[in-house]
Amino acid sequence: MVRITEQLIRKKSEHNELIIGTLEELSLHQEDIERIEHIGQWCRDLKILLLQSNLIPRLENLNRLKRLEYLNVAINNIERIENLEPLEALRKLDLTLNFVGELTSVESLQGNYNLREMFLTGNPCTDFPGYREYVITVLPQLDHLDGKEITRSERLRAAKDFASLRETVVQHEVLHKIERDEQRVRVQQSITEQEECVRDLPDDDERKASEFWQQKSEHCPETRIQMAKFSRRGKDRPARDADKSEEQKRKRRLFAECGRPYSLNEPRLSFEFRDEPDRFELDLHLYKYLDTSLVDVDAQPNYVRVTVKGKVFQLALKHEIQADRSTCQRSQTTGHMLVVMPKVHPERMIKPSTGRQMISSSGSGTVARPNTNLTGTVDIRSICNSTNNSKPSRINEDEVPDLI
Repeated sequence: MVRITEQLIRKKSEHNELIIGTLEELSLHQEDIERIEHIGQWCRDLKILLLQSNLIPRLENLNRLKRLEYLNVAINNIERIENLEPLEALRKLDLTLNFVGELTSVESLQGNYNLREMFLTGNPCTDFPGYREYVITVLPQLDHLDGKEITRSERLRAAKDFASLRETVVQHEVLHKIERDEQRVRVQQSITEQEECVRDLPDDDERKASEFWQQKSEHCPETRIQMAKFSRRGKDRPARDADKSEEQKRKRRLFAECGRPYSLNEPRLSFEFRDEPDRFELDLHLYKYLDTSLVDVDAQPNYVRVTVKGKVFQLALKHEIQADRSTCQRSQTTGHMLVVMPKVHPERMIKPSTGRQMISSSGSGTVARPNTNLTGTVDIRSICNSTNNSKPSRINEDEVPDLI
């Protein structure tokens, strides 16, 4: 059973800054509410109250709403009009698609002198002979009934035969009560038989719901309650399935069984990684307007990890770094973050020598030899002769194949 709670009313009063004491309009439609309560105590300044598409069986606990002008309780389980006499300012009443079969209960609205418009479309009482004539005679203050204007001539014609008209209405009320009692027993037996058939099935089994939706049912308050129950189960099932799928998801693994760190990019961030001889540099392209408090950086000897709003960016390093000397800076212009990680064993950097080259020999010590550059032309014909003085063997021209 869904109850009207203070939390629910505050949730629906966002337009009034969550203040319910001065609330003038409240919409609690499609909440599967089964009883009207607490509204008259918490929201006495209400002018509009919308309670359509619920499971309310009775009008009650509204006597303190002295300023209420519009009450909408369409598509509920109301069978009788009652307890609305204290609503002095009530101008519009909507009872569309309920189960009002006691048409004489509209006489309780004679004291609501401000009532100008009422809707009873879709109720069993609208099928009674003389329904409209009876209502417009009993409630002379009405201007519109079921969306149709009431004319003066129509009201005068209805008042002529009011005595016999009321007797007819009372007779049909009695017949309706008898049929309603039989229907209540019949539907209750049907619900009991259905529950017995699927009693061994779990509550979340789809067969239990399909068995209900496939069978024929009567239009009555009991059936509407059952429909709401199974509809609520259908809405809750996707949420339960989503929770199960989250649990069944593969757990995030940051390390292999041997302890080797994995590289992963859950936040899908762009980055640049530079491997310098003495350090590693990671330029991570964070979002420009992301608060720095949502970013956590952890540099370890063989990996660096950046957690952004709970999502992990981890990069494995092929050389050990000095974690205590690593630095992290973020740009205030672009939002990018630069992590500098010095290596434990920097690579040796060999610089080319300039000027004179020192050559050592065992006999004469150290001798300075200046760098010399080639100048002039080179005789390419004498290159081979200078290295090899032996004459080349002559080629037998007969052995050379003809040119094609």
